[in-house]
Amino acid sequence: MAFARVMVAAYQRQGQNPADALGLAQITPSKLQQIDARITAHQMEVLSGAAMQELDDEGLGAFSRKLPWGSYGMLARASLTSPDLGVALKRWCRHHALLTQDIHLELLESAAGAAIVIEERADLGRHGQAAREFCLVHVLRNIHGLASWYIDSRIPLLAARFPFPAPPHAEAYRFMFPGPPTFDAARAEIRFDARYLALPLRRDEKALKQMLQRALPLTVLQYRRDRLLVQQVRQALTAHPEQTHSAEGIAELLHMSARTLHRQLKEEGASLQELKDEVRCERAKELLYRSGKPVKQVAAAVGFRNEKSFIRAFRQWTGASPAEFRLAAGM
Repeated sequence: MAFARVMVAAYQRQGQNPADALGLAQITPSKLQQIDARITAHQMEVLSGAAMQELDDEGLGAFSRKLPWGSYGMLARASLTSPDLGVALKRWCRHHALLTQDIHLELLESAAGAAIVIEERADLGRHGQAAREFCLVHVLRNIHGLASWYIDSRIPLLAARFPFPAPPHAEAYRFMFPGPPTFDAARAEIRFDARYLALPLRRDEKALKQMLQRALPLTVLQYRRDRLLVQQVRQALTAHPEQTHSAEGIAELLHMSARTLHRQLKEEGASLQELKDEVRCERAKELLYRSGKPVKQVAAAVGFRNEKSFIRAFRQWTGASPAEFRLAAGM
């Protein structure tokens, strides 16, 4: 509800009445004033959508100048022809500077992954710290949602950092930013796997027009599909063999439930068992080719409890026994 009060304050500064927007969102005046009150994602979408249009400001009063209705749609359209997500996000950040100089957005890449960072170049807290918080949250959720829409994929966050103390409603951040939030940080930013930047955009002008008719859910709802999930599962299986014997262990490493893991892999046309077999096979081949370990030790190293089961599986994978593979490889 703290965010709803920020939007109502924006109405008041412009001398406008928020009653219609609050009514559409089914938020009563008494509920609005309750310190610990909550609103649903749908109420948030309805209220912010109405406020953006009635105030003709997609920044909802956060910046020193209005962002007229359609501003963020213009940014999305300007990036739509990008060959991949990385180029699209760089264009979006660069073009955002045409709308306001109050903040500067930048896409950074490093060994730790990709990050979208916000540099504050004006006093975003001039209307109170709640307004500053809402501005930073609103911008980061907007670009995260747009990035997910561009590639039609869930983009899990490795981190979400905010340059203010944890607010009383800090627990709500796990719904807005899937990933561990950090407060009192040096700047506002979100971090994610840089491999998403290489994925091609999957949207066209027709899809954009449809999205812009109802763009706000992007700021709240998450995509079920994760187009990097198969790679992430392979990486987990390779890097953490002792923790990935079960679906539960893999799911825990990827911060999801085992049920979600199986469902999303199925949507990608893969199965956990197939991926486990692929990784085991490659690891077994490497050990057989590059080491003189007995087959029994190779079997244990790739997760088999006995040599016989390993030999049978290896023959199914390659059409040869471990001994035959080793002989053909010249070991």
